[in-house]
Amino acid sequence: MVESLSGNPPFPPEKASLRRELLAARRALSPESRRTAAHALARSALALPELAGARTVAAYVSVGAEPGTRELLDALRDAGKRVLLPLLLPDNDLDWAAYEGPDSLAEAAHPGKMRLLEPSGPPLGPQAVTGADAVLLPGLAVDRRGMRLGRGGGSYDRVLARLERAGAHPALVVLLYDEEVVARVPEEPHDHPVQAVATPSGVVRFTA
Repeated sequence: MVESLSGNPPFPPEKASLRRELLAARRALSPESRRTAAHALARSALALPELAGARTVAAYVSVGAEPGTRELLDALRDAGKRVLLPLLLPDNDLDWAAYEGPDSLAEAAHPGKMRLLEPSGPPLGPQAVTGADAVLLPGLAVDRRGMRLGRGGGSYDRVLARLERAGAHPALVVLLYDEEVVARVPEEPHDHPVQAVATPSGVVRFTA
């Protein structure tokens, strides 16, 4: 799930520079490397107690060079989890619908700059995410404090703010490549720390 870059105010130059660097590194990965990483990432994420014990998981469909999530989505569903996937709204906010398997995905109505796949079932409303036990977040990097660097579109900033307003406290987990766990990322007042990051080689946890 790529956060759309349209219609947002400029972000700090240090964030823009780091985003360009990380995106270039992703594009340089071979298709075989991406497939291998996606398989290992699913294994790492499924080992998380927060996912093993979750009844409902809000996730996303990876696109382009993002760490692959398709295998993980199917594994979660096969394990009896209710999996919610986002629907991108025209204002870059996210609605949600249930994932019913690979054949239930369709091209997004509002794809932005990338060809996004979304669930074709009935929308459940933006508030549906507040009922999730765990939320899997896309990102470009997470630092050793648990601060996440997103794509800059603000879609998941809205999700995190919605969770906070609702008093919901799901486990927040970012899915990344190994080298995207970094020493520090630039942060802004609206940024939220996460509890863990899953990478192909394992899991890194953060303490509040």
